[in-house]
Amino acid sequence: MGARIIDGKARAVRIREKVAAEVARLGADHGLVPGLAVVLVGEDPASQVYVRNKARQTAESGMRSFEHRLPGATSEKELLDLVARLNADSAVHGILVQLPLPAHIDAARVIDAIDPDKDVDGFHVVNAGRLMVGFEGMVPCTPLGCLVLLRDVMDDVSGAEAVVVGRSNIVGKPMAQLLLRENATVTIAHSRTRDLPAVCRRADILVAAVGRPEMIRGDWIKPGAVVIDVGINRVPAPERGEGKSRLVGDVAFAEAAEVAGAITPVPGGVGPMTIACLLANTVTAACRIHGLPVPADLLSG
Repeated sequence: MGARIIDGKARAVRIREKVAAEVARLGADHGLVPGLAVVLVGEDPASQVYVRNKARQTAESGMRSFEHRLPGATSEKELLDLVARLNADSAVHGILVQLPLPAHIDAARVIDAIDPDKDVDGFHVVNAGRLMVGFEGMVPCTPLGCLVLLRDVMDDVSGAEAVVVGRSNIVGKPMAQLLLRENATVTIAHSRTRDLPAVCRRADILVAAVGRPEMIRGDWIKPGAVVIDVGINRVPAPERGEGKSRLVGDVAFAEAAEVAGAITPVPGGVGPMTIACLLANTVTAACRIHGLPVPADLLSG
């Protein structure tokens, strides 16, 4: 295995430490305590784990955590009414509605109802537009975490050829915009891309966000490339016992690590960065809402 392993877990710890220090400073200097409201509708087990981790890490950083757990039968109107109340609540600086929502609720309508300045997930169309044109806004947490990890292993992204496999509004599209902002030359590829392996082999930076376990093979990787694997897929692991499973990414890790210059593992790569960047986004939102300078070093070093 020749690739450098990019430790997202350790990097996320450093971000959370900086967030906690900044939260303490905001409280001491301005009497400001950033607040994050997380809304969960229904009983999806994975979502429950995510929400629990977000609430715990929010509290550990010194911020206020507001959890709203609603039954799966909650109506769209009830959820929209809650979002409206959170928009108006001065103690809440960030609002996150956990996806997926039950089928009877229009997720796009709910996201659209969130105040863009409190949209710490960065999913609102206004924030998507701000990112597109280079304006100040909230950036989606997972692509932001990917960029932080990428900067840690590349001194200069400018001019590099980047391929993003996946075109979702949550990861693929904003990731491409962030790479463009760093002056990379960006290709967005997807399941219908002709000769996808050849497209991937061009990449100095390969971001895999397609949601298919180990789809990207080692011989798709350009020697020395930086590989950022966003995928989190649970697959059967009979070697661990009957009914057991394990997590894998969208990249065949063992194969790719023989070729790449640096690569994120799954788990322990991009995943921990998402919540860390969510906390950083909440601090950023609180500072902007109160007209205070946004700390420039939350995501550095």
